[in-house]
Amino acid sequence: MLNLRWRRRLWLHPAATNGGIPARDMQDSAKDSTSHLMGRLWRDWIRQHRRRVVGAVSLMLLVAASSAAYPKVIETSFNMLENKDPTVIWLMPLIVLAVTFTKGMASFGQSVLSQSIALRVINALQKAMFAHLMRADLQAHHLTSTGKLISRFTNDVNLMRDALSRTLTAMARDFMTAAALIGMMFYLDWLLTIIVIVTLPAAAIPIARIGRRLRRASSNAQTGMGELTSNLEQAFSGIRLVKSYRMEPYEQDRANDLFDRIYYLVMKTVRGRARTYPILETIGGFAVAAVLAYGGWRIIWGTGTLGEFVGFLTAVILAYQPIRSLGNLNAALQEGLAAVKRTFDLLDEDPEIFDAPGAKALALTGGEVSFENLSFAYEEGKTALEDVTFTVEAGRNIALVGPSGAGKSTVMNMLLRFYDADSGTVKVDGQDIRNVTVASLRDSVALVSQDVTLFNDTVAANIRFGRPDASDADVISAAKSAAAHEFVSALPEGYETIVGDRGLKLSGGERQRIAIARAMLKDARILLLDEATSALDAESEQIVQAALERLTQGRTTLVIAHRLATVMNADGILVMDGGKVVETGTHDVLLQQDGLYARLSRLQFRATAIDAPDPDPDNSDDGTAGARAQA
Repeated sequence: MLNLRWRRRLWLHPAATNGGIPARDMQDSAKDSTSHLMGRLWRDWIRQHRRRVVGAVSLMLLVAASSAAYPKVIETSFNMLENKDPTVIWLMPLIVLAVTFTKGMASFGQSVLSQSIALRVINALQKAMFAHLMRADLQAHHLTSTGKLISRFTNDVNLMRDALSRTLTAMARDFMTAAALIGMMFYLDWLLTIIVIVTLPAAAIPIARIGRRLRRASSNAQTGMGELTSNLEQAFSGIRLVKSYRMEPYEQDRANDLFDRIYYLVMKTVRGRARTYPILETIGGFAVAAVLAYGGWRIIWGTGTLGEFVGFLTAVILAYQPIRSLGNLNAALQEGLAAVKRTFDLLDEDPEIFDAPGAKALALTGGEVSFENLSFAYEEGKTALEDVTFTVEAGRNIALVGPSGAGKSTVMNMLLRFYDADSGTVKVDGQDIRNVTVASLRDSVALVSQDVTLFNDTVAANIRFGRPDASDADVISAAKSAAAHEFVSALPEGYETIVGDRGLKLSGGERQRIAIARAMLKDARILLLDEATSALDAESEQIVQAALERLTQGRTTLVIAHRLATVMNADGILVMDGGKVVETGTHDVLLQQDGLYARLSRLQFRATAIDAPDPDPDNSDDGTAGARAQA
């Protein structure tokens, strides 16, 4: 029987089906509708700007009223001309100027106010998406590439901005204008108006269908843009590897395929959007033709005046423009709503790691860590840890060794609660970490890994990442303890030097010492070292190792290392293989057991012996003593 975590994953991904239809798709079909998306957009993001919305709508009504006044002005002008009224020469031009000035100023104010609302909503959505991704589980980031996530903040946001700032506001204004003009048409001639408006449903049905297809096509195009962004990010970040292996043609072909796919997907949206034009033009032509035929017949038979006819025809022509725009804007709106849906889907994904009801802050005393019968699998059927049990006493230094894939990094992931165990518990000072707040747990743990993450910021800012409120003196003190102060002081701007993207302006050893300084500044009781020196040269490793020895003093420390020489002085060594702890003991005890640890030690000795020939080739042994000396 699937546990809760696996059932939840099946829910979040379209693997669980019912009658061939994904379960989530069945339950979320209503959430994909235009009315639901628009309702949620209003309720959660626009409603808080009610005053601005009221102001914008008021100005839109003024624009609509000004537009509706034109046909009446035209009709009155024709009637005055027919009656040879001399006041038409000065009165009607003044009225026209007043109407156009009012419409122009109202349009300006409405545009600025509507744009400000749209940009505020987009700003809030971007902040919400970023905050959500920062709170999301580590697995959520592993399942989605960085490029696809970045695409949410670029391609999707641009479509949403267009939908809100241009489409929605223009649709509201055009709808009000069309309604006002239709009202004026009823006032001028109700029978002709009925003849005109009966043609509107003929256009509404196909336009609605086109809109639904456009949203699907736009969603596919946005997904393709995410894949393209991800591919470009990988190609540019790995340009050294691409060039060293002469893989430029391969990357070019891969990018070309994505460019072609994007072209095809975007062209589907272009064709869909373009289909609205002939429909609207044809329906508009029928309406004008009907007015000309019936209106002309009434004038010829003397049942209508030329002024009434011209005024009504003016209203029809003026109303045609916003009605046609509504059809075109609906296509653009559906593209924007596809981006809105993707954004809401992202925001609706609940993290699997969260504070339990009533969770309290971790009451840290000494920092003892214990794993009790812990089992975990990243994917169903692929066990990463199986019945792992061990305890690290407060202040002790325990090393995890074993072949790649043995589960060493997973142990650290479980302690940081990046994932929750399928069974068993992890405790800190006797407290189940699932019953304490995630924030207090991670505040108690510092991590230094092989893959150092530095941000394109100053050295000081990167060190202060361990404790944002630290003073400059604290930063410098941490750097000195990490043997980093000397090289940092020699940088062009010292601690204010920008380290570059991922710290590329610094050497590997310098980056590692900055990471150690960050951990020292955090001053956490529990320390995790994940291959912290494996990528360094001998000189850098010696400096970093000395800094790490200072860092580990008095702290509960878990060390992952493939170089057994770096863990020979550990208080204890856990040997892992296949997700299990297969051996425990000190360095000397494990060598005497002649198990997996001893074999790994001999292999490393032989590799070192090949790289660095023995200066005394006549002095040989069976390898065990040499392995002991090497380790």
